[in-house]
Amino acid sequence: MRLVTFRSAEGLRAGAVKKENGNDVVVDLAARMGISSTRRLIAESRLAEASALAERSPADLLLSDIELDLPLTNPPKILCIGVNYQNRNAEYRDGSDPAKYPSIFMRTPLSFVPHGKPVLIPPESEELDYEGEIVLVIGRKGRRIPRAEAHGYIAGLTIMNEGTVRDWLRHAKFNVTQGKNFDSSGGLGPWIETDLSALDLKNLKIQTRVNGEIRQSDTTASMSFPIDHIIEYVSTFTTLLPGDLIATGTPTGAGARFDPPKWLRPGDKVEVEVEGVGTLVNPVAAETVV
Repeated sequence: MRLVTFRSAEGLRAGAVKKENGNDVVVDLAARMGISSTRRLIAESRLAEASALAERSPADLLLSDIELDLPLTNPPKILCIGVNYQNRNAEYRDGSDPAKYPSIFMRTPLSFVPHGKPVLIPPESEELDYEGEIVLVIGRKGRRIPRAEAHGYIAGLTIMNEGTVRDWLRHAKFNVTQGKNFDSSGGLGPWIETDLSALDLKNLKIQTRVNGEIRQSDTTASMSFPIDHIIEYVSTFTTLLPGDLIATGTPTGAGARFDPPKWLRPGDKVEVEVEGVGTLVNPVAAETVV
């Protein structure tokens, strides 16, 4: 099931996207189940019920007629894994050894826009960069989760353009929080794919395109810390909750790694495609300061 959050006259609603007569259509789960929040569907372990309902129900709306919001509008935590593809460390050209443990930072919901909405270049910088990432959506509460059990805590996958304002990463000696959290600097969506049965999480392809040009292309087989390791490590120090998001890192090829760098500019279009999940699309615009 492809689980979305969309806007209507009644407010935010949970829906399921499916194919019907060759069209992408939406079943209004809020109307049929009385639950408007995708996070609540996950927390109450009702995804299987929602999927079965969506499969047998007629369409309520065309996908093209609705306005998508973030697939999870109120995640308890958004954790991001840095420098997680094996050739990323070499990109830094600092002669350092590969990390023994994952690098982790956090982001706020306001730093993301939904599928189809523009990511914004702030007036304080000209160095907005793209980073395509596969995102884990946590489905169960857990602490100190063994690697062998990790996949059982995943409710689904979504997609992130983990937009970064590069020069603001270097404002402080040890943290990257500022450059990773400008409002509307990244994209998230378009939905949560909850059916992982046909996906090989150990070798899942991700590709990022800017104006149709392939900039990043790799698979999860290149991760230094694979998905089950990430869940085990993160859950050691913090309790994972239903609706938590974990971005699993970006492949080589971000704009900062070109000579000269290829920063995003107004009018650009960024597409992040994940095999079996979908494609997140965001135009790029300059932020208007009032």
